[in-house]
Amino acid sequence: LERGDELMALDEALQKLSAQDERKGRIVELRYFGGLSVEETADVLSVSVATVMRDWRMARAWLQRELA
Repeated sequence: LERGDELMALDEALQKLSAQDERKGRIVELRYFGGLSVEETADVLSVSVATVMRDWRMARAWLQRELA
């Protein structure tokens, strides 16, 4: 895939993830695109660091499967 195609596929997958679980989608946006740390993401979303870590792992695995 070309870079543009990859970004479009990622955007589509992220939209699907957000539709299923808005918080996981938001975590991906904040961590991956926003460059926020786990702690900063937890503060922004008013959730625990453990929640961000768990959702981040699950979201990454879901996106990898979706993009495979």
